[in-house]
Amino acid sequence: MSVSTLGATRSLARVVPAAATLEGGGFLVHRPVPARGVEQVDPFLLIDELGPVDIAPGKALGAPDHPHKGFEVITYVLSGDNEHRDSHGNTGRLRNGDVQYMAAGSGLVHAEMPSAEFLRDGGHQHGFQIWVNLARADKRMAPRYKDVAAGEIPVAHPAPGVDARVIAGELFGVQGPVHTVTPWTYVHVTLAPGTELAQAVPRGWTATIYVFDGVPSVGTRELRRGDYAIFADDGESIALKNAGPAAVQALFLCARPLAEPMVRYGPFVMNTVDELQQAFEDFQAGRFGAIAPETRGF
Repeated sequence: MSVSTLGATRSLARVVPAAATLEGGGFLVHRPVPARGVEQVDPFLLIDELGPVDIAPGKALGAPDHPHKGFEVITYVLSGDNEHRDSHGNTGRLRNGDVQYMAAGSGLVHAEMPSAEFLRDGGHQHGFQIWVNLARADKRMAPRYKDVAAGEIPVAHPAPGVDARVIAGELFGVQGPVHTVTPWTYVHVTLAPGTELAQAVPRGWTATIYVFDGVPSVGTRELRRGDYAIFADDGESIALKNAGPAAVQALFLCARPLAEPMVRYGPFVMNTVDELQQAFEDFQAGRFGAIAPETRGF
């Protein structure tokens, strides 16, 4: 895809390196957002790269029952095997290449744990979980849930040597299988050495790229593994180039910002402090429900 056919290319505004931290029951994540001085990149609230890490038999960890309210989540498993349960009776199992979408909306309780087989045998774990904010009115919506098998995710080839798995949004002539509430696109791209990819982005939209393999560049700026590139709103496209000797893998994450007040505390994201307090009270009063024992596979 030629950059020139897409209009002006946006300039790079900032690069935020991911920081290693422990989450859930103690599993490793690399997180560029939120970070010191970067509470969100509207509407992106959290970007977690899960691992990559090799898990010994009997050592796999997960995130036991915990609440969510006010945002939507896409979990993308590159490798691993885990199970999901929520307080609305939804269940699912994610293996290599699978995706799970959840809109927490008005609130639910969720659990993400390794499958019995993965806990027993161990293995390689790698994936992503991305939180995107919901607009004030959408925070009251009933929760939604959808599992997407790896084979259901379309792969576009927008340029020679470039593969693009379109998870959400419409891009490169294909529609991703995840239909989000807040408009955003989520694309996993792989660039062979010597290739370049340009993606059209509407004016006013947030445009970002997260690199998780290889050494690509944006303009004259070389990016490293774990770099989160945030673009200025000064053009109609963003571009990534691979001039190195090895393949590059990255996530292209673009969205329409909400431009609303945002307050957050742990798993609750609201517009005001009073709403945040109400979310705590609702959870403590059991209004988010509970995961039924008979749905548990862990």
